[in-house]
Amino acid sequence: MPKKRRKLSKEHEKNISIALKEIELILAKINDISDDDIRGEYAISFAPVKLSLDKISMDYTNVGFNEDSVKMYSSYLSLLAKFKDEYEI
Repeated sequence: MPKKRRKLSKEHEKNISIALKEIELILAKINDISDDDIRGEYAISFAPVKLSLDKISMDYTNVGFNEDSVKMYSSYLSLLAKFKDEYEI
């Protein structure tokens, strides 16, 4: 049975790429915090945001663009906004 082709979306790819760069920047800022306790607290609070983006990226690579992609990206944006509201970075 031939493998089903995955649906692609240039806009979604662009969003993922921008999000990956933003995550990298935030992680660098978190790692620059000198106090171990504060750095650990930030890292723990930021973990769900990073995991969400990792899932989006992996899902897009394996499955492609689908209706869940939009929902997952929206969820990622709300997690990121919540993190930014609660923590100054």
